[in-house]
Amino acid sequence: SPDRIAAARPRQVHGVRVVEANAWGDELGEADAVHTAQPALVVGVVTADCAPILVRSFGGRVLAIHAGWRGLAAGVVEAGIDAFREAGADDRFSAVVGPCAGECCYEVDAPVLDALGARYGPDLAATSRPSREGHAMLDLGGLVARALRGAGVEEVGTTRVPGTCTICDTRFESFRRDGDGAGRMLHWIAARS
Repeated sequence: SPDRIAAARPRQVHGVRVVEANAWGDELGEADAVHTAQPALVVGVVTADCAPILVRSFGGRVLAIHAGWRGLAAGVVEAGIDAFREAGADDRFSAVVGPCAGECCYEVDAPVLDALGARYGPDLAATSRPSREGHAMLDLGGLVARALRGAGVEEVGTTRVPGTCTICDTRFESFRRDGDGAGRMLHWIAARS
């Protein structure tokens, strides 16, 4: 259970607010990204189909972002990277996108496509394929990786194994697959001590 891991994490709300954690036990409130430079402090986010993003600067600052389609459309990736830089992260940093809903199973409708298209037009076209009328299959992790590169992150990796997604691969938690009974996966990163 993610509640048993000592990670400073906010109450996620599918928004764009970014907070800084300075000590374990900080009340972080509602946010979808958290960063720190405090040595050995663990920060994290939980997911069950949304994309987790973990970022580290070579100077030691770390960032965890929760990116579902709503947060992505609102600019959570850009807000997280901007806050990371403003807090003092050097310009050399790398990111990894963790397991999330994949193109094989993640069908979205026109309102989702419109919201994402307003921010990521060409990138959305490259990471989705039409399915039935007014719907498309979305590669959420692929779109997140493109958003990171667009925000200036040159080194972007992925933990996704080709052909796996949180919805159809039962090793992962999935709200789409299991509904309210779905668990959550904790994704965390720690600043160097």
